[in-house]
Amino acid sequence: MRHSTLRQLEVFEAIARLGSFTRAAEELYLTQPTVSMQIKKLSDAVGLPLFEHVGKKVYLTDAGRALHAFAREIFDHFARFEMTIADMKGLKKGTLKLAVVTTAKYFAPRLLGPFCQRYPGIDVSLKVSNRERVLERLAENQDDLYILGQPPEELDAVAEPFLENPLVVLAPANHPLVGRKIPLARLAEEPFLMREPGSGTRKALERLFAAHGLALKVRMELGSNEAIKQAIVGGLGVSVLSRHTLALDAPMGQLAVLDVEGFPIPRHWYVAYPAGKQLSVVARTFLDYLKQAPKHVSEVPCHHASVGECPLLPEPTTKRKRSTTA
Repeated sequence: MRHSTLRQLEVFEAIARLGSFTRAAEELYLTQPTVSMQIKKLSDAVGLPLFEHVGKKVYLTDAGRALHAFAREIFDHFARFEMTIADMKGLKKGTLKLAVVTTAKYFAPRLLGPFCQRYPGIDVSLKVSNRERVLERLAENQDDLYILGQPPEELDAVAEPFLENPLVVLAPANHPLVGRKIPLARLAEEPFLMREPGSGTRKALERLFAAHGLALKVRMELGSNEAIKQAIVGGLGVSVLSRHTLALDAPMGQLAVLDVEGFPIPRHWYVAYPAGKQLSVVARTFLDYLKQAPKHVSEVPCHHASVGECPLLPEPTTKRKRSTTA
């Protein structure tokens, strides 16, 4: 191993991450024979095969998994060193890797825009996925920071609230309940459009109904907030979503926020990272920036029929919360 090069480790890491020699060659602007040769040299140095081929798929061997963890640690150290030197020079340069749950896409770009303008030397990689996949990435420490709608209690992680995330009841603009004060028991009579089981929004709604001894009438489960909003407009039912989902592509003038007992349900957006992780200079800079998040996210127009103003973004709390493994 002593004679292995950083280039060989870089090639190996790309294959392990992408699961493909071809894609690794494309990412690194190398020919596939060159990639294969670098891996052969590295395997010879280790004395054990690093990959095994099953059909067209590539899998890490036990030795490969051990080396992959080692290689990622090396590259993390180099990235921190580069950013530390940049910080010493009074610069903010490097890469910020973010992974966010699907609903966060409604405000994440508006947070990143001013940040990138303030620090033009920072490149941002943004991964958007469902909560389950984001938690997998957090467990594997694949990114710098993670944005979720509820703390990752199933993992040993630090989670800090930075932005309020109120859940509201949405209905078609011509719904007969618009403009009325609505008891929760009356809302329970309406057919609901829901996200998949396990969704943080769905869990919050189910807890509220259970606390009042009420049952949900689920008419349909849909896989995205966009599909739910279109189904609401189509008159298929009502739903509970983050008010942030009204920020971008909500059907203008076709949705209303109902004035329901117990709503909005107060929630927060959390920024998380593995407990004990040493944040890079860039990640720490973005974490500090998030504490001013309401200044960078514009207020969403309110379609509430009986309330003149709907405050969306009050001052954030900055109390740090550490969650432990259950």
